[in-house]
Amino acid sequence: MKIISTNMGDKTVPTRRGVAIATLLVALGMTASASDATAPATGSDTNPANPAQQQHTKPRRWYQIGTASWYGRYFQGKQTANGESYDMNGLTCAHRSLPLGTWLRVTNLKNRKSVFVRVNDRGPMPDDRIVDLSYGAAKAVGISGLAKVKLEKLLPGDPEMARQLIAQLHVPIAVGQGL
Repeated sequence: MKIISTNMGDKTVPTRRGVAIATLLVALGMTASASDATAPATGSDTNPANPAQQQHTKPRRWYQIGTASWYGRYFQGKQTANGESYDMNGLTCAHRSLPLGTWLRVTNLKNRKSVFVRVNDRGPMPDDRIVDLSYGAAKAVGISGLAKVKLEKLLPGDPEMARQLIAQLHVPIAVGQGL
């Protein structure tokens, strides 16, 4: 596969990485305005004399803990649920219910390694698993079979998580052949 580069100012960025960064930035921008927790409450139902209504609550952080598996060579090049071709060396995953295109941080609870992946498929098939990682994602967090993981959804208002994802996109992840 040939990677075409795109000029961005004084830097040349591979198109694949540029598309991933652009997708991330658009997703963060669009969802930030819809879920802005800092917007002031308005309306006649707010009573400044009632301290319970003045409390600002943080949005809850979605996470899921369970067993992860991975899928690889057999599915290489086959169509995923969002229509793209499966790339076993990509950083993607299959999840039953999260919207396609959702970014997740997957942390292997045994060794604390984590990687960001994008949901692009449906699954996993066995009911006792919460996510099916691509071979590349499984390799990045040290999974060679099944492992207990924590999934965390990338939140638009979390600059630290966004920085970690962008840092991951700038560091090439070497993936060997065969697990």
